[in-house]
Amino acid sequence: MVNYGFVIDNRTCIGCHACTVACKSEHDVPIGVNRTHVKYIETGTYPNSSREFTVHRCNHCEDAPCTTICPTTALFTREDGIVDFDDDRCIGCRACMQACPYDALYIDPNKGTAAKCNYCAHRVENSYEPACVIVCPTEAITSGDLDDPDSKIAQLVATNNTTVRKPDSGANPNVFYIEASEEMLVPAATELTGSGMWTEQAVGVGHFAEYAKYGDSRLAGADTPSMIVQLALEKKVKKANPRDQAIIRDVMAKLADDDDQSSKATRSYDQPSKGILWDSDVAGYIVTKSMASGLYIFMLLGALVFSDQYLVESYFFTKVGVIILVLMGLTGLLLIKDLDRPERFLYVLLRPNFSSWLVRGGYIIGAFSTIVVLHILLDLSGLDPNLHYPLSFIGAPLAWMTGTYTGWLLKQAKGRTEWARRSSARIAMTGTIELLLLGFIIPTLALVKSGTPDPVFAPSSILGVYLVVWVLIVFFGFRHIRTDLRNAQMEPLL
Repeated sequence: MVNYGFVIDNRTCIGCHACTVACKSEHDVPIGVNRTHVKYIETGTYPNSSREFTVHRCNHCEDAPCTTICPTTALFTREDGIVDFDDDRCIGCRACMQACPYDALYIDPNKGTAAKCNYCAHRVENSYEPACVIVCPTEAITSGDLDDPDSKIAQLVATNNTTVRKPDSGANPNVFYIEASEEMLVPAATELTGSGMWTEQAVGVGHFAEYAKYGDSRLAGADTPSMIVQLALEKKVKKANPRDQAIIRDVMAKLADDDDQSSKATRSYDQPSKGILWDSDVAGYIVTKSMASGLYIFMLLGALVFSDQYLVESYFFTKVGVIILVLMGLTGLLLIKDLDRPERFLYVLLRPNFSSWLVRGGYIIGAFSTIVVLHILLDLSGLDPNLHYPLSFIGAPLAWMTGTYTGWLLKQAKGRTEWARRSSARIAMTGTIELLLLGFIIPTLALVKSGTPDPVFAPSSILGVYLVVWVLIVFFGFRHIRTDLRNAQMEPLL
C-alpha cells in the first residue's frame, strides 16, 4: 500500500519561496492564504546571529484529526495516505481548522470552503511530482512513498536524524524534517513579535480575521527603543572624548547584557494569523441550548418537588415548552449564521460523518426538540397526560446531552491544547454547571419563592427580580464562554 509523505531538508532550504509561489500558481490559491509557506526564524544577536528557513504545510497525518471532526466528510484520507478535500461537501464550519495541530487549513475567501495542500493529487495520479518539489532549486523538498524502502524519501528518513512537528499530538504526521531546530518546529519556542521583514498583512483571510488582534497585548513587541538607543550610542561614541567613550561603552555593554538575558529566537517571516475562528455566534449557541436544556430539566424536577400531577394537569409543558423551542430555534440560527456556506447546513444531517461531534450534536438537538414538541402535542391533544412520564425518561438524558455535548466537540479540536486536554469528567461537570446556571437555578428560585408550580404566572414583583438576576447570569455567562473560546484560540500553531 502506498503511503505518501514529504521530507524537508533544512540543511539546503534557502527560503526562496519558490514552493509557495508554485503552489499558488498550480491551485490558483487566493491572495492572503497559502497551502504551503516558508517560515523564517532568527537567533542570537548581531554579529553572532543566524537565520533558519523551513517549509510548513499539511502533514497528511495517518490519524488526521481534521477528517474526524469534519461533519460532512469533506476532508478524507485516501488509500495512498493523502488527506484530500471535497469543495462540494464543505459547509465552512472551520472545525477542521481548529482540529489541525499544524494550522494547515484555511477558508478560501472566494468559495467559503476549507482548503489546504492536497499533495497535488491530480499530478501524482499522472506520475508527476507535486509542484513544490519540481521548482525547489536546492531539492530541499522530497516526496514519495514512505513505505517503499527503495524510494528516495524512505532512504532519507532511514539514514538521517529526522523529526516531526508536534509528535505528541497523536496525529502521526507524514512530513519529516532533517536537522530542523526546536525553535523552528515548536511554536512556543519563538517569540511572536508582531513585526518582521514583511508584515504589511497584519492578519490572514478568514471568517473572523478581524479578531486576530485580540491577543496583541500578549505579544512581545520588538525592542525598537533599545535598538534606537544602541545605534545612537554607537554614533555618539565615535565623537566623544576618551572619558565619555568609556562611560558610553559601559552603558552599551549593559544594554547588550540585558538583551542577551532576554533574547529568544524570533520570527522574521511567517504566515499571518487567521484570527479567532469561533467567537460570539458559537458562544451564543452554547448559551441558548444550555438555557433550553436547563429549563426542560427544571420542569421535570418541578414534578418531583410539588406532585406527580404537576406534569399532567398544569399544561406546563405547553407554556414552557414554547420557550424551549424558541431557544432551540435561536441555537439553530446561530449555528447556521456561523457557517461560511450556510445554505449547506442540512449537509450535517444528509451527509453526516458520525465520528464528528458536530453531527452527533445536531442529531441530539433534533431529538431533544422533537421530544419537547411531542410534550406540547400531548398537552393539546387530549390524550392520556400520563404519557408525559415515558417521554420525560427519554427527554431528560437528551436535554443533558444538549447542554453538554459542545465540550466533546471542542475536545476533538486537537490543535487547541486547552480544549484537547480536558477530561470527559471535566467536560461533563462544566457543561452541567452551565446548564444549571443558565437554565435552571433562577427559575427554580422564582418557583420556590412564589409558592406556585407555575413561574410563568408568578407574581410579577417576585418574578421580575429573579428575571433580572437571570439576565445578568446569562450575560456574564456569555462573556465568560466567549473569553474562554478566544483564549484557547490565541495559542500559536506554527
